[in-house]
Amino acid sequence: MTHPHEQPVGAPAGAPADGHAVVDAEVIGETTDISGAANMVEEGAPLEPGDVAMVEEVVDPLVLAEAQLAERTSDLQRLQAEFLNYKRRVERDRELIKENATFAALSPITEVLDTIDRAREHGELDGGLRSVADQLEQVVARQGLVRFGQPGDAFDPSLHDALSNLGEDPDVTVTTVKVIAKAGYRIGDRVVRAAQVLVVEPGAGADQQA
Repeated sequence: MTHPHEQPVGAPAGAPADGHAVVDAEVIGETTDISGAANMVEEGAPLEPGDVAMVEEVVDPLVLAEAQLAERTSDLQRLQAEFLNYKRRVERDRELIKENATFAALSPITEVLDTIDRAREHGELDGGLRSVADQLEQVVARQGLVRFGQPGDAFDPSLHDALSNLGEDPDVTVTTVKVIAKAGYRIGDRVVRAAQVLVVEPGAGADQQA
């Protein structure tokens, strides 16, 4: 019979009498700590090559694959956003170049259109000349050149160039275009040439009437 305080025969030194194994604290200290890398996998953070080698044997391959897929998806989304921004810039620049070219080409033609207007006012557009004038106006209109400016328009310094002030007019409440000396032209929101106009001012009693 073995005495309670005696070590069983063949048992390693330090082993308990009841035969249960005890893990040496030094062995625990030597075990590789992968908790940090494992947490990175669970959180979807990118792994360094050393981290991958450390965890790929103990982490579920599906979890690792999902983390890598999330990283690749994020990269793809970033590249897609950058491409869309680049595409928008290219389209915006292309439209600006086209508008500038149209502006440069049509600006000198406004003087020809002025001549046509004067000839029409004096009844000098007859026969073939009228057909040529009509065709020219149609061509520039298709290119986006729009005529503006009518008597009765409220004066707008961004659209009108006032050549003269004709004084007061009791029929108006704001500075108003009375005569169009030369029509204005624009392409979209861009003014090619301001309308040259003569204006009138509201009468002295306009404020009291208002």
